[in-house]
Amino acid sequence: MILHTVPGSPNGRKVEAVIFHLGLDVEIRHHDLFTGELRGSDYLAINPNAKAPTLVDGDFKLWESAAIMQYLADKAGENTLFPRNPRSRADITRWQSWQGLYFNAALGTLAFETIAKPRHNAGPPDTALVEQACATLSRFAPVLDAHMDGRKYLVDDQLTLADYSMAAFEPYVHLVPFNFAPYRHIHTYFGRMRQSEHWLRTGKPAASRSIAA
Repeated sequence: MILHTVPGSPNGRKVEAVIFHLGLDVEIRHHDLFTGELRGSDYLAINPNAKAPTLVDGDFKLWESAAIMQYLADKAGENTLFPRNPRSRADITRWQSWQGLYFNAALGTLAFETIAKPRHNAGPPDTALVEQACATLSRFAPVLDAHMDGRKYLVDDQLTLADYSMAAFEPYVHLVPFNFAPYRHIHTYFGRMRQSEHWLRTGKPAASRSIAA
């Protein structure tokens, strides 16, 4: 199997954490987002969205990080990251969907607009997008904070795919222009994830990371 990703990509990072967790033999190939490698004809042939990460397993090409994570867990026959219990699976998928639609979608927008764009001379932040992202976080950060009150992990109080998904943008919580100070349960949760063995293996200083889909 081959994982195509961008160095430091938050969505690529969560897939890499699953690969490390499962001990899978996967070749990781890096592409340069800012020089347009994802828009080259060779890459578009495996992912017409021009986004990363993408998994290639023989003639099977799979994009969307949550789908890749679930596929890898099932292929490895691993029953703790993605348990066979239908309710646990649905709960994990629920949180993977929620973070991608709301919490991390907004946090990722803030990180791209206020950190990545200035760093790569990609133009000024889009004020409207920044304001909308802050409004989205104001609505949904309390949901995550309340859920994590008294919990160590998102689902069944054990580390699952949901946690690797939710942690994708945790390095930017202290860097983006949104006040996370009131959300102490989020801080505790992300602090725990930062110490997770396989999440740590994917880590790089936030200043050197790319923000990619």
